[in-house]
Amino acid sequence: MFDPSPWPIVATALTFLLAGIVKGVTGMGLPTVAMGLLGAIMPPVAAAALLIVPSFVSNVWQLSAGPNFVALAKRLWPMLLGILVSTVATSSILASDNTRWTTLALGTALVIYAGYTLFARQLFVPKRAEPWLSALIGLMTGAVTGGTGVLVIPAVPYLQALGLGKDDLIQALGLSFTVSTVALAIGLASRGAFQLDNLAMSSLAMVPALLGMWLGQAIRRKVSPATFRRWFLISLIVLGGELALRSFF
Repeated sequence: MFDPSPWPIVATALTFLLAGIVKGVTGMGLPTVAMGLLGAIMPPVAAAALLIVPSFVSNVWQLSAGPNFVALAKRLWPMLLGILVSTVATSSILASDNTRWTTLALGTALVIYAGYTLFARQLFVPKRAEPWLSALIGLMTGAVTGGTGVLVIPAVPYLQALGLGKDDLIQALGLSFTVSTVALAIGLASRGAFQLDNLAMSSLAMVPALLGMWLGQAIRRKVSPATFRRWFLISLIVLGGELALRSFF
């Protein structure tokens, strides 16, 4: 249950404002930033519950902007099905009372994602490997989502390795994140971790998130998105490292 006292409300609003700015500048990162920052001030399961509505709305928006929804859905359905099944099945980890291990898992996931994005070379997936690899990637992504609330690993590197055009990649990411968000909501709700007060606060979080996205788009015209993205990823590594280390003390 969300704490309605002033400090958590202010911290949540500032978090989604910052997450929206990051998404406005770089085109990504709202759920990841929100999970990382909120996970530093509340249990990861509470952070994930607050993330549901802003993540769903922003990703459906991203998904609907692309031109090839049907073709991408047909191509990626094994991954999407894997995400759905695995996220619902493993969300008991995030919904558990063991905040030490869920915080450790969240921090580790952030470090891995940011480190890979910052340093790894571009991979390429052969067409013949897609049917079985998509399903495996979906199951792995669902396990990470259900355990940490982070939607991006390893789905983002996999989709980037498919050789999709820019518009198709953006739409494919939106499709993956939308399915992950819906699956996470189903998993948390089935375990009593996503309730009516969570939905109300999550809906209110859309306001600072949208304001942040608008500010981020204005900032994008004044700064280099590549430089901003680099420092964002470095900051994510620091934040993830702090969360992971905190679980040992």
